[in-house]
Amino acid sequence: MKLITPSSLVLGLCMLLLSACQKESKWQGQKPIQVVPTDTKPIQKQVKGTYDLGSGIYASNDFDGARLNGMILSGDTLITALITAENTPINPSPWYAFKLWSEEERVVQLKLTYQDGAFHRYYPKLSRDGLDWENLDEKDYVEGAEKMDIANRQLPKYITMRLSIGPDTLWISAQELITSAHVKTWTTALCELPYVSSMEIGKSLEGRPIDLLRIGEASDEKMIFVLSRQHPPEVTGYLAMESFVEAIASDNPVAQAFRKEYTTYVVPLANPDGVDNGHWRHSVAGIDLNRDWANVNQPEVACIQSFMEEKIDSSGGRFYFGVDFHSTWQDIYYTIDPTLSGNMPGIVPSMIDSMASVLGLDPNIRPNGMDVPSINSSRYFFEKFGAEALTYEIGDNTPRDLLRQKGETSALELMEIMMANE
Repeated sequence: MKLITPSSLVLGLCMLLLSACQKESKWQGQKPIQVVPTDTKPIQKQVKGTYDLGSGIYASNDFDGARLNGMILSGDTLITALITAENTPINPSPWYAFKLWSEEERVVQLKLTYQDGAFHRYYPKLSRDGLDWENLDEKDYVEGAEKMDIANRQLPKYITMRLSIGPDTLWISAQELITSAHVKTWTTALCELPYVSSMEIGKSLEGRPIDLLRIGEASDEKMIFVLSRQHPPEVTGYLAMESFVEAIASDNPVAQAFRKEYTTYVVPLANPDGVDNGHWRHSVAGIDLNRDWANVNQPEVACIQSFMEEKIDSSGGRFYFGVDFHSTWQDIYYTIDPTLSGNMPGIVPSMIDSMASVLGLDPNIRPNGMDVPSINSSRYFFEKFGAEALTYEIGDNTPRDLLRQKGETSALELMEIMMANE
């Protein structure tokens, strides 16, 4: 999976946005965690197929990860797409992904519109094969005049892009398209290493496997846990997780020594139904999996908890660290309240400080308060097992080279710190 570097102007705009968010004192990244019901709710399924728009123009959402709820051609060149969520209420993460082609070469205007109350969030990515992606050129991107005030910013309710289409299929997506099939390809390659293995620990509501990686050459007396993709559109968090895990599995001397002492367990795709169905945030049960860690109503969360609890019972070991990778508007580290201590106090802030020092960054750290409800994964890791835990958020527009550096460096610094703490 590769994202081609965008033009310098787009990259500059992305970096300015990240900087502005980090300097805004009122910015909190996300609203405070709210306790919500996690009983299964109905969702609106997409109608999958090929859209014949007329004039020899076609679109399709008939692939995993797609999101397209309606499309129409007005005149000869204006195509309007409708994107709606799986259900409501929902976090504003309006995912879209579809294919577009034409019998003849032509230039069209594609307008993305959303359901009432939603807005445009993700800068369009384009691909000719569904594997290599590039940002839409900024000269071909226009925001609509109607805006919504979201997190102290004005975001458009719709955008229009200028596209050249022809018989060669053009893929259009909110972020790089990484489905359960892509994740399986990555895990299969990783399992070629002699100290990496994979097992299925459960199934999603629609019957997709919840796969778990085991990395290490030690017994399970000392363990860490890595989680990703509870929320389908959060691709940047997933990419950082890949680099984090690859560093642990690398031939770096620190990693080699770490694997002889610690076992790393990884669930790289916690919500395969939501990902493959192109959801904005929820599972196919219509709920936010990262709010189900206390209720445990959903099979995806239940099988992860069962594995961790049974592993502790059978091995007599400990989880010393747990991280859940996500994406939001900017790079944020949501940590446990610093007055609370688990099995290896201080390793999370030390990891963040060391990573920031190596990369020359000023990290945005947001410790959770004492009164945060224990309904998400990082609180579960800490309160159930005493694992030093954090939610590692990566910005939607964080440059891909940087987010991979952050994932790799974080893992290398964490391993060194944990080895030194023995």
